[in-house]
Amino acid sequence: MSATRRFKVGVTIHPQQCTIGELRDAWRRADELGVDSIWFWDHFFPLTVLAAAAVDTRAPQIGPMVTSIGYRNPDLIAYMAGTIDQLSGGRFVLGLGAGWSERDYNEFGFQFGEARDRLRTLKEALPRIQERIKKLKPGPAGAMPILIGGGGEKVTLRLVAEHAQMWNALGDPDEYARKSKILDEWCRRIGRDPREIERTANVNVRSPREVNEWLDAGLQHFVLRLAHPFDTKMLERVLEQSRG
Repeated sequence: MSATRRFKVGVTIHPQQCTIGELRDAWRRADELGVDSIWFWDHFFPLTVLAAAAVDTRAPQIGPMVTSIGYRNPDLIAYMAGTIDQLSGGRFVLGLGAGWSERDYNEFGFQFGEARDRLRTLKEALPRIQERIKKLKPGPAGAMPILIGGGGEKVTLRLVAEHAQMWNALGDPDEYARKSKILDEWCRRIGRDPREIERTANVNVRSPREVNEWLDAGLQHFVLRLAHPFDTKMLERVLEQSRG
């Protein structure tokens, strides 16, 4: 992010509604606008798309928002992440979450289970992924930070404090600020500086006032949804405000 920017701005590009050509045009236009990050939701298609976007963009960060831990073997996730990080020149962010889309699980024959089961799977997978990353040859080209998405106060936020460099959540500014304080407390409990974790959120902002509300809530990295037909007017306005 430029030193003159007040906050980071990224986009999540939703990929199932259109052709690869249209998607490629969307991520190229976002890239040309100077976004800080480009993300793709992970409902089975985007990791392939990520490999293509990794060699076709220059945005400082690119990654999945987020990979459901139940979709793939943890070691495979680490291997894919390392490969895409190499392709991107060290810009990849490994976004992970416990998973929520029951339809995806059922459609592809995965066991959905209860939320506690999926959280336990995420908890067990995180150290395994980190160990596999250390064994990759070649290893990541860059720092390859881990982003964890979710707002569960007893488990997810503790996992963020223990393993992640970035945190992403949904909700309104008041709820986000409250959960951010809980994350700070988890960091204090385990002896970690809360400032080491970048605060991101998927947001739908329509005015400068809403941007300021999110900034007051502690948001550092705005992630806007960009879906077909990929109108970038709001993205351009938020980017302009970030330079103000």
